Amino acid sequence: MSEAVQAQAQLKSAKKESSTFSRVFRYTLIRSIMLLFTVVVAIFLTIMIANMGGKVDEMQRGMIREDVSQLARDNKALQGTTTEVRMEWINEQVRLREHQQGLDQPFMTRTVKFMTNALNLNLGRALRMTSAKGSQMVRDVILERLPTTLVLFGTSGLLLFFGEIFVALMLSRRYGSFADKLFVTLAPSSAAPAWFYGLFLILFFASYLKVLPFGGMMDAPVPQGWVGYSLSLIRHMILPIFALTLSQFAINVYTWRTFFMIYSSEDYVEMAKAKGLPSRMIESDYVLRPTLPTIVTAFALTLIGLWQGFIVTETVFSWPGMGRAYFQAIQFYDTPVIVGMTIIYAYLLMITVLVLDFIYALIDPRVKVGDKGGQS
Repeated sequence: MSEAVQAQAQLKSAKKESSTFSRVFRYTLIRSIMLLFTVVVAIFLTIMIANMGGKVDEMQRGMIREDVSQLARDNKALQGTTTEVRMEWINEQVRLREHQQGLDQPFMTRTVKFMTNALNLNLGRALRMTSAKGSQMVRDVILERLPTTLVLFGTSGLLLFFGEIFVALMLSRRYGSFADKLFVTLAPSSAAPAWFYGLFLILFFASYLKVLPFGGMMDAPVPQGWVGYSLSLIRHMILPIFALTLSQFAINVYTWRTFFMIYSSEDYVEMAKAKGLPSRMIESDYVLRPTLPTIVTAFALTLIGLWQGFIVTETVFSWPGMGRAYFQAIQFYDTPVIVGMTIIYAYLLMITVLVLDFIYALIDPRVKVGDKGGQS
């Protein structure tokens, strides 16, 4: 009898595991398809906007004809020939160049082909921009600028994020204190962007006091040895990080502090205090743990947001990163570079959103992946 009961229990357990796997697999598949569809729509719109509905193509055709016409004027073999012969040569060269760039195909056909290549991470060649080594491949243009952005914004982003959480948690325990009132007062100062503070910091510390560089990433000539190189890099990072801190720290601390205070006033926290539990245990188990999904989400979005940098801030500080490259691509109407940066960010965002669903299930027992109403 006991063996039959045990066998039945094992069968139920196997069915439950199979059902769980099936539910998670089905949810993952459906979620991935939905997110991929969103990425496709976003990339298609990006291509349309970056190409201005075909206006950039017309500009490309105009520049091709202008370049070919200049070559015809400098071509000694065409000197002394008739206008018809020269025009025939120009039209043939224009046709060949337009064919090389695919400009002889219908706009929508090229857009769909361009989008398909982008989704496959076949980013192609840039129209105007090049890497420091002279490569026009979009991949090389992006990879060359990515490390410099991660050095600056990775360092500042992670330091600011964990610093904001720490200070906000401290202020939530000291509601009404001088420090709490100070951050509440300073919160509106974050209305100004980082580049706005950057202009004044450059004016004061670089132009007036002459103690810090105006911009760039490294002194010229580049210092020899890793010690001198590191010190020069740190000096150039001080003003951008200071500007980012002035722009973001106060308002983010105020936001997190209010968030922690809301959870600190819950009934179960008051009950834990009444039981005489240590304050550290209350913070870790009753305040931080329920807010962990929100903290993890903010941290993940911070990480994927770092790689793009800040367009205007990098431009103000002449920082050779992704943000400045994005700005240059917009200036040059370099659609492949714009789409390349957008598609990578879209994929990172899609993967992050998908992974976060499973992280929520790991850190919050109430969340069941794939259950109706349990997970959105």
